[in-house]
Amino acid sequence: MKQKKKKKKKYRLFWFFAKLQFLLMILVVAGVGYYYYGGYATQVQKMKSEAVNYVRGSTPATFCAAQTSVVYDKNRNTISTLKGEKDVYYLDYDQIPPDVCAAIVSIEDKKFYQHSGIDLKAILRAAKAMIENGKVTQGASTITQQLARNIFLTQEKTWQRKVEEMFIATELEKKYNKTQILEFYLNNIYFGNGYYGIQAASIGYFNRKAEDLDLSQTAFLCAIPNNPSMYDPLKNMDDTLERRDRILKNMYEDGKISESAYRMAKAEEITLDRPEHAKNNYVETYTYYCAIRLLMEQEGFVFRTEFETEEDKEAYFERYNDMYAQFQKKLYTAGYRIYTSIDLDMQRLLQQAIDEQLSDFTDVNEEGVFKLQGAGVCIENETGYVRAVVGGRSQDFAGYTLNRAYQSYRQPGSAIKPLIVFAPAAERNYTPDSMVNDQYIEDGPSNANGSYSGEMTLREALSKSKNTVAWQLFEELTPKVGLSYLKAMNFSKISKDDERLTSALGGLTNGVSPVEMTSAYAALENDGDYRAPTCIVRITDAEDREILATVQEEKKVYKTTAARMVTDMLVTAVTEGTGAGLALSNMPSAGKTGTTNDNKDGWFAGYTRYYTTSIWVGYDMPAEIPGLSGSTYPGQIWHAFMENCHQGLTPAEFLPYVEMDRYQKIREDALGPEEGNPPDTD
Repeated sequence: MKQKKKKKKKYRLFWFFAKLQFLLMILVVAGVGYYYYGGYATQVQKMKSEAVNYVRGSTPATFCAAQTSVVYDKNRNTISTLKGEKDVYYLDYDQIPPDVCAAIVSIEDKKFYQHSGIDLKAILRAAKAMIENGKVTQGASTITQQLARNIFLTQEKTWQRKVEEMFIATELEKKYNKTQILEFYLNNIYFGNGYYGIQAASIGYFNRKAEDLDLSQTAFLCAIPNNPSMYDPLKNMDDTLERRDRILKNMYEDGKISESAYRMAKAEEITLDRPEHAKNNYVETYTYYCAIRLLMEQEGFVFRTEFETEEDKEAYFERYNDMYAQFQKKLYTAGYRIYTSIDLDMQRLLQQAIDEQLSDFTDVNEEGVFKLQGAGVCIENETGYVRAVVGGRSQDFAGYTLNRAYQSYRQPGSAIKPLIVFAPAAERNYTPDSMVNDQYIEDGPSNANGSYSGEMTLREALSKSKNTVAWQLFEELTPKVGLSYLKAMNFSKISKDDERLTSALGGLTNGVSPVEMTSAYAALENDGDYRAPTCIVRITDAEDREILATVQEEKKVYKTTAARMVTDMLVTAVTEGTGAGLALSNMPSAGKTGTTNDNKDGWFAGYTRYYTTSIWVGYDMPAEIPGLSGSTYPGQIWHAFMENCHQGLTPAEFLPYVEMDRYQKIREDALGPEEGNPPDTD
């Protein structure tokens, strides 16, 4: 009986494996047919030829060449230099500490000395993990593949790039020995914060040469290249330390270090010691951000602010982050010449105004950063370019700090009203003299002073920032239409949840940034024509051959008459309204205050014919600030800065909207009405 069962079992196993073999044969035949008849054979053969040519044309010098990029202000004074410094800090193999080699091999490529460029078992393990987890959880690239990608290819994640990477890796292994490949790799991998290669990273993070690193510091640095953003020790020290510990454990298990050395290194406290260097903190980070995005755009990346699903959003940001990292690295090695619109004198004045007006607030958080912060942006109205950008109060820190001018998003309070309520209303038959009713609204907002004034003009309602009037106008307009104006001006954090009446008062889910507010107010001054904010004028290569030049294209968002009406009402706001006393002494000016609930955020945004500036003041972690309103610290910063930067300029009046009405009628009779009602948000 048992023998029969065994025979039956063997019989079933035989047919199972026979069927499996037959199925595999069919899949192989189908794959081969698809490969050839689908046109992939030619494509793959082309990639193989390119790989051979890449490696054949390389020399050891290929792996240490790098050019310094330079950033200039509007007067062509140097703002900063970005050095990959591979040529300066390049180490020959016999200069690289053995622990560095052991650490990087143990964590990145255990089979490095056995494979010929690719590790098939690692690829199968990664594929299995991906099938089991539904996403990539393990890397499969060898050290040689990573070198191939860093030197010859982009970081995009496509099957074509992966195949070509494998071809290049096998060719590299044919031309260079393992010692050379490891030398090239350790001098080219990116350690974050502009550091390429182990020597640059050692000096950048510990202010010492690689030969002077101890075991714990060595493992700590080798933790970074796997994901320089995730394991950035300036931002994510705990993550870097966790990976350091994993590397040390691998080295111990591989027999590269003793148990006592492992335990001592793991217990060691890591203290960074970064060399000081002169920097223009906020100018530099904003400049790099603008330059990288322009290079991405030139490469064909399409920026988006709206998404169909959460999956769509996640996929977009994965592509965005990959390409952003790719061009961020190129800033340090490509030898760019980046010409900006930044005026360092105006930058100094804006920083000075923020520092001086907030100087009484000396409390700091656990990291030693001032709790009360301010940020501001100034755009030149004639050109549309950013002239000054300040992302926080002055403090001495190693490396760059949070640039709140473009990296922080906060509720704008009443400073949003001209953009989504009053300018759209002015496009729909309202004028500054139209009568509106400041009255109690059931389940609606109250005014800041808790009282209601009844019938008043639209001008008075805006200048005194009447919440009830803004609410009624927004309801009439509909939140969807009102918010469409912000979307048309590339406000990046507007969500579906913002389609509610509270948005009329600045109660947005995610908020806005000072850069966004400044560019939107600049559109009001520019007769309703929006220009995307940037400080990049052009970028060239090291030989000054032009790579790209910006053209400040204008997009009609508001009708010209509507923009001029709002400007006229905002002039009243700084002479008689909530911004009374903030008008400039010898220059016509317009502006609007903004204060959020519980005085957590204060804003002032305003302009002259020359410049538009917006200021934000608040805590990084929102909290009530006694005495904060748009007219206090933000308004005082705005006034001090704008007074200084208008010294010596000829007073320039805003263009009148009444004369424009007559001109508009003549023009519309001949050409039809202007576009912009509502704006195109595509």
